Amino acid sequence: MPANQNHEFSLFIVTGLSGAGKTQCLKILEDLDYYCVDNLPIALIIDFADLLINKKIGKNKHTAIVVDVRGGNSMENVEKSLHILKRKGVNCTIIFMEASDEILVRRFSETRRKHPLSDGKGNLSAIITEKGMMNGIRSFANYIIDTTDFTVKDLKEKLVSIVSSEGVNKTALKMTINILSFGYKRGIPIDADLVFDVRFLPNPFYVEELKNFTGIDLSIQEYVIENNVASEFLQKTVDLLMFLIPQYFIEGKTQVTVAFGCTGGRHRSVAVATTMTQSLNQRGFSAKETHRDINEEGGC
Repeated sequence: MPANQNHEFSLFIVTGLSGAGKTQCLKILEDLDYYCVDNLPIALIIDFADLLINKKIGKNKHTAIVVDVRGGNSMENVEKSLHILKRKGVNCTIIFMEASDEILVRRFSETRRKHPLSDGKGNLSAIITEKGMMNGIRSFANYIIDTTDFTVKDLKEKLVSIVSSEGVNKTALKMTINILSFGYKRGIPIDADLVFDVRFLPNPFYVEELKNFTGIDLSIQEYVIENNVASEFLQKTVDLLMFLIPQYFIEGKTQVTVAFGCTGGRHRSVAVATTMTQSLNQRGFSAKETHRDINEEGGC
């Protein structure tokens, strides 16, 4: 395979010191829609990459794996694997996780876990040994993250920044936006993060030739949406969501439910939810619509 071959996926290799946060890092990348594998044996890195190249595994375009001393003491083999991956044209980014000796010792003490290299020795001695073994791969790292003073939120923000700067899997940065229509007669959805009342819009229920249709029908959408008040409301709401969604994402949310309610949940809320879904998707967001009460009778 040509050395300049660029594959559709990108491979993040997460490595570093035991107790520095590699597992947490992988969990965050998984939330960012990466296909993740923890503790991959070093000897299987190339075979694993070949499976990705041939689309035998991995439901997503981008993948993250953790390799460290648990996969064997020959960390120099990782360096050899990196050269082979480069020749295969795999876009590989290395994230090296570390922390101070004091913090690492404290973390192992607090969790009562044994360092993988302890082998009867104390954790500090094992940590020092591991540092020596990891110096080679550390020199290859694209990013070195010191988690000594990091919270989970700090780590999330750092990884989001890395993913963004790498320019890979931009869709992973898109939260899933659930757009939901409902009728107030049957209560506000308990899973809604944001609720908008659209009962101020024109109501097709009182128009004889329209009342038996729903907000999915174009005639209802035109009646509800095509006026200055509705247009201004939709624009302001889109602007609000475009501001809020990245803020929610930084805080750790991977999906948000935005609900629009009218009296019965068949006309106005459905029309607005449908229009809003289309508008957000056109702007590059990942939005899908659900209409909770569209089939219920007796509402207006």
